[in-house]
Amino acid sequence: MTFSTFPATSRMTLVTLDAVNQASRVIAGKAYRTPMVRSTNLSAMVGVDLYLKLEPMQKTGSFKVRGAINKVATLTADERARGVVTFSAGNHGQGLAWAATHAGVRCTVVSPATAVKSKVEAMRAYGSDVIQTSGDLFATVEQLQHEHGYAFVSPFDDPYIIAGAGTVTDEIYDDLPDADAILFGIGGGGLASGAAAVSRARRPEARLIGVEPEGACAMRQSIDKGEPVKLNPPPKTVADGLAAPMAGPLTFAHVRDLGVEVIVLPDAAIVEAMWLMIERAKVLTEPAAAAGFAALLQQAITPALPAGSKVVVIVSGGNVDRERLKALG
Repeated sequence: MTFSTFPATSRMTLVTLDAVNQASRVIAGKAYRTPMVRSTNLSAMVGVDLYLKLEPMQKTGSFKVRGAINKVATLTADERARGVVTFSAGNHGQGLAWAATHAGVRCTVVSPATAVKSKVEAMRAYGSDVIQTSGDLFATVEQLQHEHGYAFVSPFDDPYIIAGAGTVTDEIYDDLPDADAILFGIGGGGLASGAAAVSRARRPEARLIGVEPEGACAMRQSIDKGEPVKLNPPPKTVADGLAAPMAGPLTFAHVRDLGVEVIVLPDAAIVEAMWLMIERAKVLTEPAAAAGFAALLQQAITPALPAGSKVVVIVSGGNVDRERLKALG
């Protein structure tokens, strides 16, 4: 897989804990405070004290609604009147559709033609117009902006989106202040960036470990290259929630500057982890949300986490349907 680079970033203004705390106030009463549970079975399998932060129980079925609510709250009166547009394989689109509709703002989501059917149906059910294309998502978004004047809401590379995502990790430390490591999937890097912003303020010594699929490893390639890259050809992975075609300049800066470790795994390892979470922990998770557990299961973390470490896996979403599960079986 080849890649092209964006303009190099030096030092960017990173999201702060204060911004995350403000996001917590904005989303209060709109998004849920999701539970975190310890899994005895999975802990025994991987040799650490393992906790699962259950974002499948969030509104719209993933953490994405947190950032969407926070971002929509910042729109100007003019932007609200014009409406918003984004690109998404499903989870961000659902979150933005919910947030925009509840704020009385028109929402349009551009999705790949291959998007999971149930996610497309959910975006429409939450109130969004959905345009599916086999072409370039960004070009379609730009065309819609030109034709209708929509305000663009990034799925990940926006400080308000990152701050909203950071509320997940803020809740983790409220419940488990001495967590030794937090694991999560990386798509565009919004969840990773929010986790890093909170962790470096609340528990600097905690390890932050992000996982990407081999077919969609823009962040890993960006770290290796030293600047954010766009994948070419487009990403290809069963973990559609991690299939971001690029690392954003802002998310790249967070991952680089705040010491997020980035691991790359094959799709098969992620799917295996998903099924074990379903079978052993009774947590219905989509492939993207199982990536963090997959790194533990495959012993892919170097150096390894000490036995008995308190480890949290952010189960980022559970938007998977019967057809998808059958295909992954």
